Amino acid sequence: TETGNQTRSSEFLLMGFSESSELQPLIFGLFLSMYLITMFGNLLIILAVSSDPHLHTPMYFFLSNLSFVDICFTSTTIPKMLKNIWAQSKVITYEGCIIQMQFFALFIGLDVFLLTVMAYDRFVAICHPLHYTVIMNPRICGLMVLVSWIISVLNSLLESLMMLRLSFCTVLEIPHFFCELNQMIQLACSDTFLNNLEMYFKAVFLAGGSLICIVYSYSKIVSSIHRISSAQGKYKAFSSCASHLLVVSIFYCTGLGVYLSLAGTHSSHSITSVMYTVVTPMLNPFIYSLRNKDLKRALQNSSESSSKKANGCGLKKGT
Repeated sequence: TETGNQTRSSEFLLMGFSESSELQPLIFGLFLSMYLITMFGNLLIILAVSSDPHLHTPMYFFLSNLSFVDICFTSTTIPKMLKNIWAQSKVITYEGCIIQMQFFALFIGLDVFLLTVMAYDRFVAICHPLHYTVIMNPRICGLMVLVSWIISVLNSLLESLMMLRLSFCTVLEIPHFFCELNQMIQLACSDTFLNNLEMYFKAVFLAGGSLICIVYSYSKIVSSIHRISSAQGKYKAFSSCASHLLVVSIFYCTGLGVYLSLAGTHSSHSITSVMYTVVTPMLNPFIYSLRNKDLKRALQNSSESSSKKANGCGLKKGT
């Protein structure tokens, strides 16, 4: 019980990126800007997809879900970091750390599953175009998202339960800007064998399995595109999946960079983690909207309709 009391009263220190007080305002401004851009960009995607009937297709349904998850994903870590910098504090409670880690695991899992489902959607659209509407019907699409949520929730609950069995006896420093699973396990003063086993099992079967499915889907897509006779047809088929392929490449390459940086310094690990926790969710809306004519048109229509409404309100007030 003594260990349990110590565990419950433990506080952790999120060390962030730099001890220098001169750099704190710069870090605060940079991350606040990236957070606001992420929120605004992903909300625009959700608004465009929901308001334009032409975008009520499986691809955009998954994209709007990805945008929602990215908003939640960044909101799990950045607001706490900004609050600590503003208050000139590094403290996060034990309970706060567990909750942050649980939601982080939930939304990173959803990101992985949604990117995999989107790869399958492109595979069906390009390799089996005649059967696309039958295979990717609304019921199946909804079921895919529901299963992704269920598996991710169960995974995050398991991760939290595995962490609750560990004891932390003193005030501990986390060399990161959020409560990351691997850093927490390293700071525990009890046996962490099962936690490490669970972490590596999840990395191999969830992340690795997802990557294998995506690579398989795109190998079939490339093979199908290669068989298309016209150059215009090849370009059209490739452009329909280019944005998703770019997002997947950034997400998995930065994730691999984080894994490889575990053997390096803590500062390099923190900086690499920013790429997939902050930068990737921020870039996703730009990647999808810049290369997608339908999405750009929907965004323009929604902005024009909102400006018309604003003008209409102004005329009413004037009269």
